Amino acid sequence: MTSDDIAVLANPSAGRGRHRDLLTGVLQRLSATGRPVRLLEAHSGSEAETACHAAVAGGAAAVVAVGGDGTVHRALQAVAGRPVGFGVVPAGTGNDFAAGVGMPAGALEAADLVAGALAEGRHTAIDLARAGWSDGAVRWFGAVLAGGFDALVNERANLMRRPRGPRRYDLAILLELARLKPRKYELELDGEDHSFEGMLVAVGNCASYGGGMRILPDADPADGLLDVVVAAPFGRAALARLKPRLRRGTHVTDPRVTVFRARHVRLRCDGIVAYADGERLGPLDLELTCVPGAVRLLR
Repeated sequence: MTSDDIAVLANPSAGRGRHRDLLTGVLQRLSATGRPVRLLEAHSGSEAETACHAAVAGGAAAVVAVGGDGTVHRALQAVAGRPVGFGVVPAGTGNDFAAGVGMPAGALEAADLVAGALAEGRHTAIDLARAGWSDGAVRWFGAVLAGGFDALVNERANLMRRPRGPRRYDLAILLELARLKPRKYELELDGEDHSFEGMLVAVGNCASYGGGMRILPDADPADGLLDVVVAAPFGRAALARLKPRLRRGTHVTDPRVTVFRARHVRLRCDGIVAYADGERLGPLDLELTCVPGAVRLLR
């Protein structure tokens, strides 16, 4: 890897394989910059992160993630806080980070924009969220961290072996609805205590998660702040009515929903495993910090 190379991390199964044939076109557009393009080899999430770290350490001019939010999440661990360009080509089931930072929805159009930014030497400074645990471990995320009902559904679905496909997620929702109950959250925002009892909490750098659900509709990934949404206790029927409003972002007008903004967030709740960018992070006992301009987005 040289300082001129473009390192490409691609997930061939992203979008359930719908975009696999687009990869050739994406690589061709990136090659139009005149720089060598290297497709990183990775067969797992950990291998993807290792390959991205190696590319950055080797002096790559840019790392480009071709896939969904999971692919972006892996690449962010290597580029966060580093003087390297970062390109995003949305080609996944969920492309919430790409949408949040203003990338075109089309993969080839996004690749053209990334190539143009590289050719002209331009980039846009974008914030990231840094999650830290008491043992010193750190993870970065670009879109939204879920720490409520949706996190419980994700965790249950990941532990289930059957059924396969979307039906597993649907079953996980039903099982978690059956045991729905308010939880006590310790929440500190820029040093002020906002602890509450409820069943929904999300912390985000961008507006949406889950493939377009606008959980934090006014989040701005370049304002130096994290948006935080919490919801007071409500029953199963109220939750069912609230969920469709997430797609439009109108849930924030519900009197049981409160939105905050903060630079630093401390969040803790027993029995919850947090998910960010759709990826499993770990137990919800986290220090979350917005790091302004943590990534050089090629746009």
